[in-house]
Amino acid sequence: MKNYPASIKIGQNVVIEEGAIIGENVKIGHNTVILKDTQIGENVEIGSNCVLGIIPGGNRKMREINRVDKPVVINNGVRIGNLVSIYSNTVINENVFIGDQASIRENVIIGEETVVGRSAIIELNTRIGKRCTIQTLAYVTGDTVLEDQVFIGPCVSMSNDKYMGAKDYNLKGPYIKEGAKIGNNASILPGISIGKRTIVGAGSVVTKDILDDEIVVGVPAKQKQ
Repeated sequence: MKNYPASIKIGQNVVIEEGAIIGENVKIGHNTVILKDTQIGENVEIGSNCVLGIIPGGNRKMREINRVDKPVVINNGVRIGNLVSIYSNTVINENVFIGDQASIRENVIIGEETVVGRSAIIELNTRIGKRCTIQTLAYVTGDTVLEDQVFIGPCVSMSNDKYMGAKDYNLKGPYIKEGAKIGNNASILPGISIGKRTIVGAGSVVTKDILDDEIVVGVPAKQKQ
């Protein structure tokens, strides 16, 4: 294709809009849409039916969104599955893997070698460190921080709105520190801090901050004796 390296492989019905930058040895599956100004590094694989570079929308009931003009940046060696959506002003760093049907909103940074599982959702204004694992159907709410090597089990759910829209609140998701592990189906309330290397048991509900190196279980989650 004109203006793109000869080494790229493009499936049927692919749309690449004006200003997109694509590196060497990129593979793009059928029916995928690369929106305006999206930047894709070298040795990247993108599945079928993906959309990269979505501009966020909304209505009056939703939180006001800061308009962003920066493109999606997909760095070298990233693998993206099928039916994945990635919004504008998001950076996916080297060797990240993103599973089928995942959704990654705007203003997100994902660190090197992190895995985002099938159908996981990462909401806006979130920072994810290096070598994290976010498993199938996990929900990482907006305004969240995950430090390096955090493990988020399947179907974990997080919240950033203490009053569930009933009154004004400065939205703030959890802050999960390096090496913490969150078990399947755990729920984490807004603004909670989870310490380094802490383990949260499956099905627990975390309602208050947890220190480093603790093991907590239950509803509400308490330190295991």
